[in-house]
Parts: sequence; structure tokens; C-alpha cells
Amino acid sequence: QVQLVESGGGLVQAGGSLKLSCAASGSIFSIRAMGWYRQAPGKQRELVAAITSGGSTNYADSVKGRFTISRDNAKNTVYVQMNSLKPEDTAVYYCNAEVTPRGVAGITYRWGKGTLVTVSS
Repeated sequence: QVQLVESGGGLVQAGGSLKLSCAASGSIFSIRAMGWYRQAPGKQRELVAAITSGGSTNYADSVKGRFTISRDNAKNTVYVQMNSLKPEDTAVYYCNAEVTPRGVAGITYRWGKGTLVTVSS
């Protein structure tokens, strides 16, 4: 069984910074893309940033220039550094990974349980 565990959420003032981490554990053969999504109250879950195993990145327009995604393939961990935070960044942030488990053909999509980020004005 593969699990994703996020950490690093919390309360921060507007203009501040937070760094989220997400570690994948379990019987993992390989991980392709990893990413961060967020869901604000009353809104749909949306992509924040994603990164491939080779390091190519993709960002939502709303976070470009403020957020930076990175990953440590040896640790099966993905990070997102969030700077210049705004109240509209308030949401539950979820980690996602495209995982091939050991002994399983194909890719499965795994989600973490989420971590709350609250940005006060």
C-alpha cells in the first residue's frame, strides 16, 4: 500500500511564506509526476503545481512567480515553497502522485489527506 503524507500547513499572515512537504511511502517501484492541488471552501479542487520525475514543472497562473515546486526522487518527496502568500491562497492543499507500486503493472493515482493553509489579511 502506498501512502502520501503532507506536512507544513498552518496559519500565516499575508505576504508570508510556508513550505509544504509530501512524502510517499510503501511498496513503490517508481513515481512519475507529483503535484500539489488545493481546494478552498465552496470551490473545486484545482492544480497548483506539478513536477515530473525529470524536473519539468507546471504552475497555475495564480501562483506563478510566488510558488516553487521541487522534489527529491531519492526520498519520494515533493515540496512546494509558497512565498508572498495572499488570503485567496487559503485552502486545503493536497499532494498527488502517479505511482507504480512494486509488483503491479500500470500507474495508480494516490492522494494525501491534505493540509490546511490559512492566510490572514
